[in-house]
Amino acid sequence: MPDLLTIDRQPGGWTFTLNRPEKRNALSRELVEALIEGVESAHAAGAPLMVFRGAGKNFSAGFDFTGYEEQSEGDLVLRMVRIETLLQMVSKSSALTVGLAHGKNFGAGVDLFAACKLRYCTPDASFRMPGLKFGLVLGTRRFRNIVGSSHALSILGSARAFQADEALRIGFATQAAQESEWPGLLLDAEQTAAALPADTRTRLYAALDSNDAEADMAALVRSAAQPGFKNRIQQYLAG
Repeated sequence: MPDLLTIDRQPGGWTFTLNRPEKRNALSRELVEALIEGVESAHAAGAPLMVFRGAGKNFSAGFDFTGYEEQSEGDLVLRMVRIETLLQMVSKSSALTVGLAHGKNFGAGVDLFAACKLRYCTPDASFRMPGLKFGLVLGTRRFRNIVGSSHALSILGSARAFQADEALRIGFATQAAQESEWPGLLLDAEQTAAALPADTRTRLYAALDSNDAEADMAALVRSAAQPGFKNRIQQYLAG
Protein backbone atom coordinates (compact mmCIF):
# COMPACT_ATOMS: atom_id res chain seq x y z
CA MET A 1 0.00 0.00 0.00
CA PRO A 2 1.38 3.45 -0.85
CA ASP A 3 1.89 5.93 1.95
CA LEU A 4 -1.13 8.14 2.63
CA LEU A 5 1.29 11.04 2.93
CA THR A 6 4.66 11.44 1.29
CA ILE A 7 7.19 13.91 2.69
CA ASP A 8 10.11 15.27 0.72
CA ARG A 9 12.59 16.59 3.30
CA GLN A 10 15.00 19.09 1.82
CA PRO A 11 17.21 21.63 3.64
CA GLY A 12 15.27 24.49 2.09
CA GLY A 13 11.85 23.09 2.99
CA TRP A 14 9.62 20.07 3.43
CA THR A 15 6.91 19.14 0.91
CA PHE A 16 3.87 17.21 2.13
CA THR A 17 1.92 15.44 -0.62
CA LEU A 18 -1.52 14.08 0.26
CA ASN A 19 -1.42 10.71 -1.47
CA ARG A 20 -4.94 9.29 -1.63
CA PRO A 21 -5.79 10.14 -5.26
CA GLU A 22 -8.38 7.36 -5.41
CA LYS A 23 -10.24 9.17 -2.60
CA ARG A 24 -9.50 12.66 -3.95
CA ASN A 25 -7.12 13.07 -1.00
CA ALA A 26 -9.96 13.10 1.52
CA LEU A 27 -8.77 13.58 5.09
CA SER A 28 -9.11 10.22 6.79
CA ARG A 29 -8.21 9.82 10.45
CA GLU A 30 -4.92 8.22 9.45
CA LEU A 31 -4.00 10.96 6.99
CA VAL A 32 -4.73 13.72 9.51
CA GLU A 33 -2.57 12.00 12.13
CA ALA A 34 0.23 11.56 9.58
CA LEU A 35 0.04 15.26 8.74
CA ILE A 36 0.16 16.26 12.41
CA GLU A 37 3.15 14.01 13.03
CA GLY A 38 4.86 15.31 9.90
CA VAL A 39 4.35 18.97 10.79
CA GLU A 40 5.63 18.33 14.31
CA SER A 41 8.73 16.68 12.82
CA ALA A 42 9.27 19.61 10.44
CA HIS A 43 9.08 22.04 13.36
CA ALA A 44 11.49 19.94 15.42
CA ALA A 45 13.93 19.92 12.49
CA GLY A 46 13.61 23.68 12.07
CA ALA A 47 12.31 23.47 8.49
CA PRO A 48 12.01 27.04 7.16
CA LEU A 49 9.35 26.16 4.57
CA MET A 50 6.46 23.70 4.45
CA VAL A 51 4.55 23.01 1.24
CA PHE A 52 1.21 21.19 1.07
CA ARG A 53 -0.06 19.68 -2.17
CA GLY A 54 -2.19 16.79 -3.40
CA ALA A 55 -1.54 13.86 -5.73
CA GLY A 56 -3.95 13.18 -8.57
CA LYS A 57 -6.78 15.40 -9.76
CA ASN A 58 -7.14 17.78 -6.80
CA PHE A 59 -5.64 19.02 -3.54
CA SER A 60 -8.22 17.62 -1.11
CA ALA A 61 -11.90 16.70 -0.95
CA GLY A 62 -11.96 17.48 2.79
CA PHE A 63 -13.28 15.26 5.56
CA ASP A 64 -13.45 11.57 4.67
CA PHE A 65 -16.98 10.42 5.50
CA THR A 66 -16.22 6.77 4.68
CA GLY A 67 -17.69 4.55 7.40
CA TYR A 68 -18.99 7.43 9.48
CA GLU A 69 -22.15 5.43 10.25
CA GLU A 70 -20.09 2.97 12.32
CA GLN A 71 -18.36 5.72 14.29
CA SER A 72 -19.81 7.23 17.45
CA GLU A 73 -20.63 10.91 17.61
CA GLY A 74 -17.78 11.26 20.10
CA ASP A 75 -15.37 9.68 17.60
CA LEU A 76 -16.53 12.09 14.90
CA VAL A 77 -16.12 15.09 17.20
CA LEU A 78 -12.59 13.94 18.06
CA ARG A 79 -11.76 13.65 14.38
CA MET A 80 -12.91 17.25 13.87
CA VAL A 81 -10.83 18.37 16.85
CA ARG A 82 -7.75 16.72 15.36
CA ILE A 83 -8.36 18.48 12.04
CA GLU A 84 -8.61 21.83 13.82
CA THR A 85 -5.42 20.93 15.71
CA LEU A 86 -3.68 20.39 12.37
CA LEU A 87 -5.04 23.63 10.93
CA GLN A 88 -3.81 25.61 13.93
CA MET A 89 -0.37 24.01 13.71
CA VAL A 90 -0.09 25.09 10.08
CA SER A 91 -1.63 28.53 10.62
CA LYS A 92 0.67 29.35 13.55
CA SER A 93 3.77 27.70 12.13
CA SER A 94 7.11 29.46 12.41
CA ALA A 95 7.83 28.13 8.91
CA LEU A 96 6.64 29.82 5.75
CA THR A 97 3.70 27.63 4.69
CA VAL A 98 2.57 27.25 1.07
CA GLY A 99 -0.62 25.63 -0.20
CA LEU A 100 -0.86 24.36 -3.80
CA ALA A 101 -4.42 23.69 -4.95
CA HIS A 102 -5.78 22.28 -8.18
CA GLY A 103 -9.04 20.66 -9.18
CA LYS A 104 -12.16 20.61 -7.00
CA ASN A 105 -11.53 21.12 -3.29
CA PHE A 106 -13.95 20.88 -0.38
CA GLY A 107 -14.37 21.45 3.33
CA ALA A 108 -11.38 20.79 5.54
CA GLY A 109 -9.19 20.53 2.44
CA VAL A 110 -10.02 24.16 1.67
CA ASP A 111 -9.38 24.99 5.33
CA LEU A 112 -5.91 23.43 5.10
CA PHE A 113 -5.19 25.53 2.02
CA ALA A 114 -6.49 28.61 3.88
CA ALA A 115 -4.21 27.93 6.85
CA CYS A 116 -1.15 28.47 4.64
CA LYS A 117 0.50 31.87 4.39
CA LEU A 118 0.97 31.65 0.61
CA ARG A 119 -1.80 30.05 -1.44
CA TYR A 120 -1.31 29.21 -5.11
CA CYS A 121 -4.00 27.60 -7.24
CA THR A 122 -4.42 26.60 -10.85
CA PRO A 123 -6.76 28.74 -12.98
CA ASP A 124 -9.32 25.90 -13.05
CA ALA A 125 -9.32 25.24 -9.28
CA SER A 126 -12.55 25.51 -7.30
CA PHE A 127 -13.35 25.66 -3.60
CA ARG A 128 -16.39 24.89 -1.46
CA MET A 129 -16.82 24.76 2.33
CA PRO A 130 -20.13 23.02 3.06
CA GLY A 131 -19.57 22.29 6.76
CA LEU A 132 -22.26 24.70 7.90
CA LYS A 133 -24.76 22.57 5.98
CA PHE A 134 -24.40 20.03 8.81
CA GLY A 135 -23.82 22.60 11.52
CA LEU A 136 -20.02 22.51 11.68
CA VAL A 137 -18.08 25.71 12.40
CA LEU A 138 -14.56 24.97 11.16
CA GLY A 139 -12.05 27.51 9.87
CA THR A 140 -14.60 30.32 9.81
CA ARG A 141 -12.50 32.99 11.51
CA ARG A 142 -9.41 32.15 9.45
CA PHE A 143 -11.45 32.48 6.25
CA ARG A 144 -12.97 35.77 7.43
CA ASN A 145 -9.55 37.14 8.31
CA ILE A 146 -8.34 36.41 4.77
CA VAL A 147 -11.28 37.57 2.64
CA GLY A 148 -13.19 39.96 4.92
CA SER A 149 -16.60 39.65 6.57
CA SER A 150 -18.78 40.44 3.55
CA HIS A 151 -17.11 37.92 1.26
CA ALA A 152 -17.08 35.31 4.03
CA LEU A 153 -20.80 35.81 4.62
CA SER A 154 -21.57 35.59 0.91
CA ILE A 155 -19.67 32.33 0.50
CA LEU A 156 -20.22 30.58 3.83
CA GLY A 157 -23.80 31.77 4.28
CA SER A 158 -24.89 29.86 1.20
CA ALA A 159 -22.13 27.20 1.30
CA ARG A 160 -21.56 27.95 -2.38
CA ALA A 161 -18.56 27.03 -4.48
CA PHE A 162 -16.22 29.68 -5.81
CA GLN A 163 -13.69 29.52 -8.60
CA ALA A 164 -10.06 30.58 -8.91
CA ASP A 165 -10.90 33.97 -10.41
CA GLU A 166 -13.07 34.87 -7.41
CA ALA A 167 -10.48 33.41 -5.03
CA LEU A 168 -7.94 35.81 -6.51
CA ARG A 169 -10.29 38.78 -6.44
CA ILE A 170 -11.14 38.41 -2.75
CA GLY A 171 -7.59 37.58 -1.68
CA PHE A 172 -8.16 33.93 -0.84
CA ALA A 173 -5.59 32.84 -3.44
CA THR A 174 -2.24 34.58 -3.58
CA GLN A 175 -1.75 33.82 -7.26
CA ALA A 176 -3.16 31.62 -10.00
CA ALA A 177 -0.56 29.60 -11.85
CA GLN A 178 -0.39 26.42 -13.88
CA GLU A 179 1.23 23.45 -12.19
CA SER A 180 4.21 23.85 -14.53
CA GLU A 181 4.82 27.24 -12.90
CA TRP A 182 4.77 25.94 -9.33
CA PRO A 183 8.49 25.05 -9.13
CA GLY A 184 9.42 28.67 -9.81
CA LEU A 185 6.98 29.92 -7.18
CA LEU A 186 8.36 27.44 -4.66
CA LEU A 187 11.90 28.56 -5.38
CA ASP A 188 10.81 32.13 -4.65
CA ALA A 189 9.12 30.93 -1.44
CA GLU A 190 12.27 29.10 -0.37
CA GLN A 191 14.28 32.29 -0.85
CA THR A 192 11.69 34.29 1.10
CA ALA A 193 11.77 31.78 3.98
CA ALA A 194 15.56 32.05 4.12
CA ALA A 195 15.60 35.86 4.02
CA LEU A 196 15.16 36.23 7.79
CA PRO A 197 16.77 34.41 10.72
CA ALA A 198 14.48 31.74 12.13
CA ASP A 199 13.78 33.56 15.38
CA THR A 200 12.99 36.81 13.55
CA ARG A 201 10.68 35.00 11.15
CA THR A 202 8.91 33.40 14.11
CA ARG A 203 8.33 36.76 15.79
CA LEU A 204 7.11 38.31 12.54
CA TYR A 205 4.54 35.59 11.92
CA ALA A 206 3.34 35.75 15.53
CA ALA A 207 2.89 39.53 15.27
CA LEU A 208 0.89 39.19 12.04
CA ASP A 209 -1.37 36.42 13.35
CA SER A 210 -4.90 37.69 14.02
CA ASN A 211 -6.52 34.33 14.71
CA ASP A 212 -7.79 33.15 18.10
CA ALA A 213 -6.88 29.50 18.52
CA GLU A 214 -8.82 28.90 21.73
CA ALA A 215 -11.99 30.58 20.45
CA ASP A 216 -11.77 28.70 17.15
CA MET A 217 -11.40 25.34 18.89
CA ALA A 218 -14.26 26.15 21.26
CA ALA A 219 -16.54 27.15 18.39
CA LEU A 220 -15.72 23.92 16.56
CA VAL A 221 -16.36 21.72 19.60
CA ARG A 222 -19.65 23.45 20.44
CA SER A 223 -20.91 23.01 16.88
CA ALA A 224 -19.80 19.39 16.47
CA ALA A 225 -20.95 18.35 19.96
CA GLN A 226 -24.56 19.36 19.39
CA PRO A 227 -26.65 16.16 19.63
CA GLY A 228 -27.59 14.65 16.29
CA PHE A 229 -24.28 15.28 14.54
CA LYS A 230 -24.41 11.98 12.65
CA ASN A 231 -27.97 12.61 11.58
CA ARG A 232 -27.03 16.05 10.25
CA ILE A 233 -24.18 14.50 8.28
CA GLN A 234 -26.54 11.89 6.89
CA GLN A 235 -29.01 14.53 5.78
CA TYR A 236 -26.24 16.57 4.16
CA LEU A 237 -24.87 13.59 2.25
CA ALA A 238 -28.38 12.56 1.17
CA GLY A 239 -29.14 16.05 -0.07
